Amino acid sequence: MSKLGKFFKGGGSSRTRAAPSPQEALARLRETEEMLGKKQEYLENRIQRELSLAKKHGTQNKRAALQALKRKKRLEKQLTQIDGTLSTIEFQREALENSHTNTEVLRNMGFAAKAMKAVHENMDLNKIDDLMQDITEQQDIAQEISEAFSQRVGFNDGFDEDELMAELEELEQEELNKKMTNIRLPNVPSSSLPAQPERGPAASSFAHRSRAGLYPSPLPVFLQF
Repeated sequence: MSKLGKFFKGGGSSRTRAAPSPQEALARLRETEEMLGKKQEYLENRIQRELSLAKKHGTQNKRAALQALKRKKRLEKQLTQIDGTLSTIEFQREALENSHTNTEVLRNMGFAAKAMKAVHENMDLNKIDDLMQDITEQQDIAQEISEAFSQRVGFNDGFDEDELMAELEELEQEELNKKMTNIRLPNVPSSSLPAQPERGPAASSFAHRSRAGLYPSPLPVFLQF
């Protein structure tokens, strides 16, 4: 193997060298991005200076103006290359970050799976079935006890139902009599009735003759009394 091949592929010791961690690789990429960003800023300032020189010389010193424009073109080419490099580094950094995230997620999921497996190893399905049956049975017993307590228990008190009903009706009648006694009748008017008007002589004579049979009956309504 040539020395050049060894340089690119690395010596025998590189095989035993541990691969860099994602954190180290990300730190290197960020350092490279920062360095190229500073180089971009430097090239942009140089381009502006060369452009100013070209405008300054103009047609008076064409040779100096053309040299300034040539330098400007070379600087712009370098700036374009740096832009492409930064895009590639940014893409690589994002891919590495995603890979690192996926690795962490996978590691945590594996850790959780191991913990779940350890928990399930201490569980016996037969014991679980027996436990659930016991729980169901105890719930049924508790339900029966609750229903037994809620049922009405009839105790023999030795009283005659007919006598009790008669006594109840008597009490109701007493209450009704009290209510009737307490009813207030309308008050009698305190003023006396108007006196009956006195009969005139003609009316008295006519009534006397009517009683004697001197006038036929019946009498007119207004003469009856």
